[in-house]
Amino acid sequence: MNIPTDLRYTKDHEWIRIEGNIATVGITDFAQGELGDIVYVEVETAGETLEAEEVFGTVEAVKTVSDLFMPLTGEIIEFNEALEDRPEDVNESPYENGWMIKIQLDSDADTSALLDAAAYQALIGA
Repeated sequence: MNIPTDLRYTKDHEWIRIEGNIATVGITDFAQGELGDIVYVEVETAGETLEAEEVFGTVEAVKTVSDLFMPLTGEIIEFNEALEDRPEDVNESPYENGWMIKIQLDSDADTSALLDAAAYQALIGA
């Protein structure tokens, strides 16, 4: 299982890449494997400012629909529109082509609840 060490993770199985005050968010390799073949990603919150833990969208797989939760407080400034035509990118490339949103972080965004790769690996028992 792929768990890049340069990313941070949530207990909701999302990954976060923080570069300055921009965070890129997607679901982990573990999450996409548990969901199965992803057929649709819906994010209708672009342009909105949401608090950490609020639902920002959903991911639909053949057998289930799962909510996507904001890992940090901020404004959703971009949705990966390529996923509209290629939702399978989340399965095939969860950390690269399968990213879902970019967030403009609040200046006081609290990253203390995010997990490093080792803590996430322990969480999923890998």
